[in-house]
Amino acid sequence: MSQISDLIMKQVMASAGNVQIPANIKNTVLNGLGDSILGSLTQTATKAGGIDAITDLLKGKADVAKSPVTQLAGNLFTSNVLNGMNLDKSLASSLTGLVPLAMGGLGNILKDMDGDGDVDLNDILLALKGGKSAGILGAAANILGGFLKK
Repeated sequence: MSQISDLIMKQVMASAGNVQIPANIKNTVLNGLGDSILGSLTQTATKAGGIDAITDLLKGKADVAKSPVTQLAGNLFTSNVLNGMNLDKSLASSLTGLVPLAMGGLGNILKDMDGDGDVDLNDILLALKGGKSAGILGAAANILGGFLKK
C-alpha cells in the first residue's frame, strides 16, 4: 500500500507546485489531499463497477473533473481537511482545484508495462506496484487486499 501512497504523494506534490499554500498548513493540506485521493480510490475499488471507473480514469477514458472517483476525492478533501481550517474562499478554491490535477497526473504514469500491446488493468496494477513483474492475479490480490484492509 505504501507504493500507492508514494505514487499519489508524488502527484500531489507536482500538482501543488503552483499554488501558494501557507507554510503553517502546507503539510496538513498535502497529506490530507493524498489521504483523500487514496480514500477515494479505496472506496471506489470496493463498489460494483469501481475498478472500471478507476481504470477509465487512469486510462484517460473518463473526464478527470467529472469522474465520480475525482468527485469523491474532492468531497473527502473538503469535508475532512478544508472545512475545519477556516480558509478564505479563494485559497479553499485553489486547494480544491488540486484534486483533479493530482488525479489527472496519476494517469500520466501509465504505459504498456506487460508488453501485450495495450494499456489494461494489468498495466495499471503493475504501475501501482512500481513496475515489478507479477501476474495479474497476484498484483490484484495484493492491491485489493490492501484496499480492503484500510
